[in-house]
Amino acid sequence: MKITFHGAARTVTGSKHLITLKNGKNILLDCGMFQGMGKETDALNRHFGFDPKAIDCLILSHAHIDHSGLIPKLVSDGFKGKIYCTPATRELTAVLLVDSARIQEDDIKYHNKKRKATGLPLLKPLYTVDEAEAALNQFSVVEYGEWSMIEPGIELLYTDAGHIIGSAAVHLRINEEGKQQQITFSGDVGRYRDVILKSPEVFPQADIIIIESTYGNSLHDLHQPTPDQLLLWIEKTCIQKKGKLVIPAFSVGRTQELLYALNQLELERRLPELDYFVDSPLSVEATEIVKKYPQYFNPRIRKVLVKDEDPFRFAGLQYIKTVDESKLLNFRDEPCVIISASGMADAGRVKHHISNTIENSRNTILLTGYCEPHSLGARLQSGKKEVSIYGVQHEIHAEVASIRSMSAHGDYEDLSQFLACQDPKAVRKVFLVHGEYPVQIDFRERLLRKGFTDVEIPEMHQVMGLG
Repeated sequence: MKITFHGAARTVTGSKHLITLKNGKNILLDCGMFQGMGKETDALNRHFGFDPKAIDCLILSHAHIDHSGLIPKLVSDGFKGKIYCTPATRELTAVLLVDSARIQEDDIKYHNKKRKATGLPLLKPLYTVDEAEAALNQFSVVEYGEWSMIEPGIELLYTDAGHIIGSAAVHLRINEEGKQQQITFSGDVGRYRDVILKSPEVFPQADIIIIESTYGNSLHDLHQPTPDQLLLWIEKTCIQKKGKLVIPAFSVGRTQELLYALNQLELERRLPELDYFVDSPLSVEATEIVKKYPQYFNPRIRKVLVKDEDPFRFAGLQYIKTVDESKLLNFRDEPCVIISASGMADAGRVKHHISNTIENSRNTILLTGYCEPHSLGARLQSGKKEVSIYGVQHEIHAEVASIRSMSAHGDYEDLSQFLACQDPKAVRKVFLVHGEYPVQIDFRERLLRKGFTDVEIPEMHQVMGLG
């Protein structure tokens, strides 16, 4: 048995890990899109590093595009097997993939106008809306907590990873030539103090562990609660400076956490009377899906539900659906809060809002999560005086700030707690994925001090034996 790392190897996006058995069976863990990788992004997404026709099944950890975003391309390139996921992941992935296809089709139209005018060959999207919808036919739902036989000699167990609704750690029991091994893939590990979701679940002893390491050498800021930090920036930007507060936020997970925090401020009668816009049709759909799964909420939010039947709605909240409505926000002079996708500010409507607010010192751009080093969000965080958006240079006069407490990824204490159910000496090998290399080096040292004996940091397309 061997595993090859075709994504999220010494980087944070593009999660794809291929397990190949001695009998030739191929199991793919996630099929994510690379994001925020600069000029390399498109080439990375167009070449898998393996033959999609040779994959027997795909096991999906959760719906985020950096874990699911290349599924339609995998299918259109010849993959015929089943795609396993939890029920909530199936619902979220359906809307995320169609939205991703629409964004690609719109972006390609924009670029092809310029290419046609200069005589350059026209480009094609990675996949179309039709291809995204067709890929959904291959999804097969597996509930949490049940071992399921997915192939002869291969059993799958999902446990709640606490990252977003439906997110799961993947556990495989593989019998090969009379020998059984258990492989655990963490997916993305959530936080043990998440404001909405349950904590990550304990899981059976593993022989091999593949674990994310996004925040493997840092701790999240817990000293000031998220509602208090949001209130600080609302008051500073909208009340004192009479400006716009633009918050890039992922449609799944982060947007719901922001809405919950703002709702909490309203319940405490501290929310300023302003207009609060969610400018993302996908966020509207995702929020409705999240509401359908209260069984995955933690006890605290369940208590809130007793008094407040909708913890994601509050006075002043307005959902923007059409492009025309979104454009009108750019002409608005009154103070307001705009929450819009994407979280790294690298695509979607938020990019337009940033381009229209960045040169005005009254405004603030408030980042709420991890940003790939080449993404627009990271370039804004870097302290540069100018930034290019859609090929136009903008001077940065708006204040750029961030809230570290909101990440849906666990920090190194959360990751350590996730692994605490394991006997380190019984784990033969740990692979660190989904992290930047310097962070992974630090996390590797932490795990070695905790008693894990063999911790590897695989490179892109590296093949590793599993015994």
